[in-house]
Formats: sequence, structure tokens, C-alpha cells
Amino acid sequence: MFFDLENLRAFGPRPCLKTADGTRLSYAGLADAAAQFAALLPQDRQLIAVEAAADPEAITAYLGALAAGHAVMPLPAGDDATAARLEERFRPAASYRRLCGAWQLLAHAHEPAAIHPDLALLLQTSGSTGHGRGVRLSGTAVDANARAIADYLEIRPEDRAALILPLHYSYGLSVLHSHLAAGASLWLAPGSVLEAGFAAALDASGATSLAGVPHHFRLLDSAGLSHALPESIKTLTVAGGAMEPDQVSAWASRMQARAGRFFVMYGQTEATARISYLPPEEALANPGAAGRAIPGGHLLLRDAGGTEITAPEGEGELIYQGPNVMMGYAESHADLADGAELAELATGDLARRDANGLYHITGRLSRMSKIAGLRIGHDAIERALAAQGHEAAVWGDDTRISIAICGPEDGIAALAAKLTGVGQQHFTVIPRTSLPRRANGKIDYPALKAQSARPEPAKGVLAAYQAAFAPQTVGRNDSFASLGGDSLRHVELSLALDEALGGAPAGWEEMPVKDLEQAAPAPAASLPFDLAARVVAILAVVVAHQTFWPVFGGAAAMVILMGMSVAGFRWEALKSGDMRSFLKPVAAVLIPYYLILAGYAVAWEQVPWVSVLLAGNFALTTPETHLMLPYLYWFIEAYLQMTLLVVLPFALPPVRRWLVRQGAFRAGLCFLAFAVAIRLIAPEVWQIGGRAQFTVPWVFYLFALGWCITAANSLGQRLLVLAAACVIMPAAAYLGGNWYGGWIKYMWLLALIAGLLFITRLPVPRFAARPLMRLAQAAFPIYLLHRFVPELLMPLIGLEGRSPLNDALAIFGGIALGLAAAALQRQLVQAWTTARSRRQPSMAQA
Repeated sequence: MFFDLENLRAFGPRPCLKTADGTRLSYAGLADAAAQFAALLPQDRQLIAVEAAADPEAITAYLGALAAGHAVMPLPAGDDATAARLEERFRPAASYRRLCGAWQLLAHAHEPAAIHPDLALLLQTSGSTGHGRGVRLSGTAVDANARAIADYLEIRPEDRAALILPLHYSYGLSVLHSHLAAGASLWLAPGSVLEAGFAAALDASGATSLAGVPHHFRLLDSAGLSHALPESIKTLTVAGGAMEPDQVSAWASRMQARAGRFFVMYGQTEATARISYLPPEEALANPGAAGRAIPGGHLLLRDAGGTEITAPEGEGELIYQGPNVMMGYAESHADLADGAELAELATGDLARRDANGLYHITGRLSRMSKIAGLRIGHDAIERALAAQGHEAAVWGDDTRISIAICGPEDGIAALAAKLTGVGQQHFTVIPRTSLPRRANGKIDYPALKAQSARPEPAKGVLAAYQAAFAPQTVGRNDSFASLGGDSLRHVELSLALDEALGGAPAGWEEMPVKDLEQAAPAPAASLPFDLAARVVAILAVVVAHQTFWPVFGGAAAMVILMGMSVAGFRWEALKSGDMRSFLKPVAAVLIPYYLILAGYAVAWEQVPWVSVLLAGNFALTTPETHLMLPYLYWFIEAYLQMTLLVVLPFALPPVRRWLVRQGAFRAGLCFLAFAVAIRLIAPEVWQIGGRAQFTVPWVFYLFALGWCITAANSLGQRLLVLAAACVIMPAAAYLGGNWYGGWIKYMWLLALIAGLLFITRLPVPRFAARPLMRLAQAAFPIYLLHRFVPELLMPLIGLEGRSPLNDALAIFGGIALGLAAAALQRQLVQAWTTARSRRQPSMAQA
């Protein structure tokens, strides 16, 4: 947790808090002071109330209470009446408040509330009645949200936030949390941005960022600071209500002109603070958007019946899923002992998702608007107007409320402003002769809104995805990564996108189908380097199996590519413990394998039971006994065994959590260390001669190297993998017999690894791109079937033995047979998906 005192102390002398008078407190000093405060608190877990002033004393008490394992209820600063009401409702064991200018720890006479072990923070929602609801938050939620915000804002230790927001407010508290999580500092701003001297104090503070609600930015504009912010301010963030799109554009342009960033954010106290953010580079093009989910979170839309809306531009209730969702509400102290009640947050907001995957808030599901911090009920306005003799219909969002009125419109906006407490500028009055009504007599609100156009996107990309992932249902919000794609489908879709778009765009694996339908093709003909490697590997396998040419290592290269595929496309399933999704691609390998096995069983009139059990590579028997398939199929057996070896640690929750904390790259290094160890130890305890090369101990390190290649995101990590390969490959050549074939094999594998690490795409002539992609797509069928040509088909026409002609026929015939099988598979899948779509016509619109 970021509020763990040892985590804070780890930042040592770095500045943490700076006050208006220039007083500074380091992280080490803050941790020491927090520890001293914690020692004053009860030993057993209790609810502690802390007046949330922008003051080092308050922040020290807040962190000390959290670090000591207590739950904290922030109280509004300087508001004794509200503090008293909250203390009565939720019964904290003690309160730390500023009384008569001095901070005091007050013990309460009432029976302290019983609290749940997970409860860490009790925040209050805002409410137009002044009586908000308590929001119960776990320590995990608070920490996850802080780190997610620090992640997408890219907060660095050298950054400093100007804290002008109240700390009892979830947005203000999130500024504190996210900067503490990153080891950054905060300037505790005094008073209002309109106070004399604020501009000079801000300049002297050294602040690099400023967070505010839309009203703060209006004040900055009115104070003349919109074009005169200190040069040190490089990041502005706005949340706490909808900012008008023209203001978003204006502030985004100003920050862009000064090489800065302007973040629009959306959140709710019920999600600790933040739910989504709009990246600065997208603000000018999408000034009305709330953005996309924060790291670690997920957004979706649901209709009134609870069905997820995946249609483009569909409108529904915005649902948020993520670790920062609250445990639940609390109306009184009796609710604080309850555990988590929610797996996701129904925000109560209506939203739509545009073609770029950005969410736009379009209204309140509960017919509420939140303007200037006040929640305004549309129905309440209608009732108040009706009480004064006006027939009206009211709807709106967090920027504007529309009032359709039958009769004179004069004075309606002023009356609505008086009723709600917000300015007239927030109301639009629309005169009408009558209001549209449904058959039951209720007002037809959708008829009062303008309907957005919904363009019909192209269908080629979606059809390709549906064919590749059949029988799964694929919608336009799905991506290759979210569907759990594997290496076989990756090649298949690379080819399909080349045909549909004229070239797969960079990063297409993470793009939703709807974005791909609008994407520009790759600028020049090229192949992903790993795809080109797949072509070389399968050709090497076919040639090596037929000739004595020194083209060793094709299957080993395919093992490396297998590891890359698992790390690239199935890491998320491993992280979440979704073993069903992780193992789903295994079916695409085992189904054709068992079909071939069935063919051998019929031909031999005997079931090869050792291969049925996928144990042929254990040297239990030989193919001559017809109890196992030919040696060629060791690759499928090793594939499944390595898959299970990867699954095992992730199937154990404690081990999985540890590996996830390490990240994909370090997890890969763990696998590599284990693989090297078993490669060195296995020959000493498992002596099966030359057939050992087909077993997991002899190939798992190649899989692990492939994993590390994909997971290496920085130059340092890539160099580390290359260095490891430079040690491992010569060692493998030496341990494998120190013969020239081994050195050829492992040195070309070392060159391949270097290429996979440092070359992204390989330029090729346009005429060659698609045939090479077809070869890559058919690599697995070629591997399975290529020996049928020289061993089964050619003898039928009297072509046996080795000769240049026979070798050429065997090589090209094997490749052709694999290509034909891949083409047949595509035709069967296409026919099946076409028939299925006719039975389920709505699926294509999902």
C-alpha cells in the first residue's frame, strides 16, 4: 500500500509536503511523524475521524491512522456542524480536529462502531440535500486507484502538485494519494485561487501540475491566469463535473502551445475517485468525451434489461469494473461491519461509446444532473413548475438542463435557477404547443432529444474475426487480445487484414474491431518479423526432414515463437486466473492431432495409446510398435506439456499473485531460470539417449526465451535477453554433443533471437507479402501433414528412395498439402460461420 510507512520512508529525504509559508516535510519526516501519531491511537482497529485540512498535521494524522490499520473518515475542514453530524451517524472511536486553532485528538464517549477488516476509508458523496451517503472503501481500492492515476498521469518523483482541492473530497484526496504513491510532492495551497497573491505563490511553489473542477478553471480564466500560468505547470487535470467542450478545447490548446498536457477525467466517490480519463492528445478532437477506463479498469454499457450494449454508438448505463470499486454504501455506523457487496459499479450515468472507444456521458439514468457540485433532480423541477401551473418536461446532463414548456417561456429559466440554486445559464427553455406522450400518458422523453446518426461500418474485418474465432461470438468492441488470440489466429488474421485493409496497421492486436474497420493500412508492404520467422522455421523443418542439408533448428524456432505467442496473447488470462481462456487455443492444436492419430489407428488396426496420452516423447516405446505416432509429432506433445507447466504456477492463487506483481518480463525470467536448471539436471537423472531432444527439459528454455522476447519492453530488458541467449545457445550446442550440426542450429537460433528482439517488421515486395503470409498461416497444417507425401502418397506411384527429384517432390508436395489443408479449413469455417449467422442474424451487429 502506498500509505505503508516503510513505503513512504523508502523515498527518504525527498520533499513530500510544502506549505504556503515555505515549510517543507520530507517523506522520511512524514513517515516518522505518522508513526508517532499512530502510537497515540487504540490498539484494536477502529474508525478514526480526521479533519481533512490541507495541513501537514492533518495529512500526518490521516496517514498515521491508515498505517496503523485503522479506517479513516475525513471530515470537511472548518465545518464543525457537519463534522458533528458525521460523528453522530458513524461513531468514530476518536476524532482529530482543529479546535481554537490547535489540533486535538478527541476520544468519543459513544460506543465505537464495529468495522469490517477490509474497510480503510469512509468518504461522503455530495448531495443537494446536504446529507450525502457514506461510501465504504477498502485499502486495496484506495491503493489501486492511486497507482492507476499515477500511471496514466505519468507522475514522477520530481513532480509537484498544487493542491487547491479540499481533502475530504474524493478528487482532492486522489491528488494526495497518487502523488504519495509516486514519491512526488505537493504544495498545500492557501485559500482561493482568487485571493490576492495566489498567482505569485503558485509561481514560487515550483508546482508542475494543478488539479481542479470546472469552476476552478473558470476562476483561473477570470483572474487572468489562463494565459499566465507559471512555466513550471506542465499538467492540468479537470474532474468533478462536466466541463463545456469549448472550454476543454481552449484549455487543451493552451497547454499544447506550452508543451503541456490537459487531462479531462471522470469519476465517482463510489469508485474511490477516478473511473476514466481522456488522453491529452485526444482532447482537441473529442472535447466532449469522458475518455477511456483508467489502467486496471474496464467500462461497458448495459441497457435497462441488463444486457451489454456492444453496437457502435449505442447508449446505455455506464458500468465500471475494477479494483477501486467501493465495498458498498453506509447510511449509519451499523453498516460499517458489512463486507464488500459489489463486483462492479453501476454509475447511474447514461453514456455512449464512439468509434474510437471513447465514452461520452449523455445524461443521468436516474434523471439527475450534477452541476456546480449540486445534484439536481429533473423530476423535482417538473413538480415544482407544475405546482406553479406550468406543464413542462425536463431532461439534461451535467452541463445543461433543458425545459420543454407549454405556454409562455418568460421567467422559466429564472424560476428554475431559484428552485435549484444554480445559475440561469445552465438552463435551456424550449417553448412547445404540446408535449409528446406515450400510450400510457407518460411523457416520451426520447422524442424530445435529438437522435445521433449511426454510420454503418464495413463488415469485412468483423467477418474475418468471426471466422477466426468461431464458434465464439465476436462483437465490434472485441479485439484480438481480449478474445484470447493465439499464434495460429494471429497469422490468420494478419492475412485477413491484409486482404480487407491492404495491410494490417501497427498494433492491430489491441485495437477493437470497430477501430480496425476505420484504420488506415500499413504504409508499405512488410511482414512482422515473427511472421517471417515462422515461414523460415516451417521451411527448415520440411527441408531437414527430407534432405541432409544443414538446416537444423526449425522446430526449435517454432518453440521460441510459441513462447512469444503465449506471453503476447495469453498473459492477461494467466494474470486473471482465467485458465479456461488460457487453455482454449489448445483445442485448435489437439483436434487435428487426434484426427491424424485416428487415421493411423485405422491404418494400423491398433490404437497408438502412448500418443493418445500425449506421452510419445517420453521414450516409452517406438513408432515401430504402432503404440505411438512417428517421432515427428513430439512437437504437439511437448506443446501441451509446456502449456500445463506454465498453467501450474498460475493456477495457485498465492503464486499467481506473486508472479503478477513481478510482471510479465520477470515472470519470463523465472521460467527461464527454471528451464535452464532442468536442462542441466535432467540428463543426470533421466537418461533416455537421443530421444531426450524431444522432451520438455530440452526445449522449455527456448519457450521461456520466446516469452522474454515478447515481454521485454525496454532496451535494457532486450539487451538482457540477448545476453542470456548469448550464454545459453553456445552452452546448448556444447552440451548437445559439441558437433557441427548443433553449432549451426544454435547459432542461427541466436541470430533469430536477436532479430526478434530488435526488428519489428521486415520489408518485402508487395507481390510476395501475401504468399508468405499464406505460408505462415499454413505452418501448422504443413508441419502435421508434410511427411504424408514422401511416406504415403509418393510410394503409391512408385516414387521411393532419395534423389533430387524425389526430394523436390517431397518438399514442395508437403508444402502444397499443408496449404491445401489450410484452404479447406478456411472454407469449412467460412461455411459454418455463414450458416450460423443465418440462424443468428443479430450476432453480426453485436
